[in-house]
Amino acid sequence: MSDNNQEPILAKEGSVVGIPSPLLKLKSWQWWVLVSINIFFLIGGQAASVLLGRFYYDEGGNSKWMATLVQTAAFPILYIPLLLLPPSSANAEPSSCSLKTIVLIYLLLGVIIAGDNMLYSVGLLYLSASTYSLICATQLAFNAVFSYFINAQKFTALILNSVVLLSFSAALIALNDDADAPSGVSSSNYIVGFVCTLAASALYSLLLSLMQFSFEKILKRETFSVVLEMQIYTCLVATCVAVIGLFASGEWRKLHGEMVGYHKGQASYVLTLAGTAVTWQVCSVGVVGLIFLVSSLFSNVISTLSLAVTPLAALAVFRDKMSGVKIMSMLIALWGFASYVYQNYLDDLKVRRARQQAQAGRERSDPPC
Repeated sequence: MSDNNQEPILAKEGSVVGIPSPLLKLKSWQWWVLVSINIFFLIGGQAASVLLGRFYYDEGGNSKWMATLVQTAAFPILYIPLLLLPPSSANAEPSSCSLKTIVLIYLLLGVIIAGDNMLYSVGLLYLSASTYSLICATQLAFNAVFSYFINAQKFTALILNSVVLLSFSAALIALNDDADAPSGVSSSNYIVGFVCTLAASALYSLLLSLMQFSFEKILKRETFSVVLEMQIYTCLVATCVAVIGLFASGEWRKLHGEMVGYHKGQASYVLTLAGTAVTWQVCSVGVVGLIFLVSSLFSNVISTLSLAVTPLAALAVFRDKMSGVKIMSMLIALWGFASYVYQNYLDDLKVRRARQQAQAGRERSDPPC
């Protein structure tokens, strides 16, 4: 393989410090295998967690705080890759931030995650899995807006096109008179579900931009261990908030009756919640892996792509209706997604050409041996 084929491994050069030497020695095909595995974790984990969340509600589950809790409760799984890191990576250059600043960052982001998860739980309660996923695709449009104001990302014609298309896709779902809401859900609850899911998508995009801002401007490093630690400790905070909410709301008193009355039995109830918790963290491993191997932006793009897979999975598992409006909404969302990806491909191409020109200039200026 040529050196150009290994360029993606160094794509984050300048923003990531302390990359473990084994990663730098990977051949191109080995790098692609790792990227593919993490893409599978992200797409598979996210699709499975959404379907299990909808299954929980369909079979008699009704606790919004429990649905919120399981989205982060299995965060200790993330300690596995953290403990497997080489010592040179785990103990890379210490942060210049004070412990107080880091704790405040984790607390703020953790509370935002808890609120975001609660909004997602309400949205999934009142929407079918396919409709929910299509609305979630708007997070890419929100991400472009927040990145412009918080991370100084340029707003090009292609990005604007993507924002308009994804917004139009969500509007089609909102105005769809033939909405396939779950049985027993009124039109007013359907609207509540739509608004909560849209708000959750906006809040998640804000969260991503704040995380990127924290890495670039405050922590000033984005090693694999730092990204993992942020994921772990913000999930810890979010889990604590969800537990407090579960007890403060009084929903904990209904959990035993909910488990006894679960349509598929008590064992299925426990397995559904455990499976949901584990699949969300499998998704998190994929997110963190792609951030480390490629970039935060690429991880977010693949996360959005997985939302196009979920409606198809919901069609197969729950026999969700795929009306003409919903199909049109999906196609428009994919068009917006493609526009966003192409813009970032052009940006990446420009960066690589500039890097190659700089390297060629250095080689010409070096005196001959």
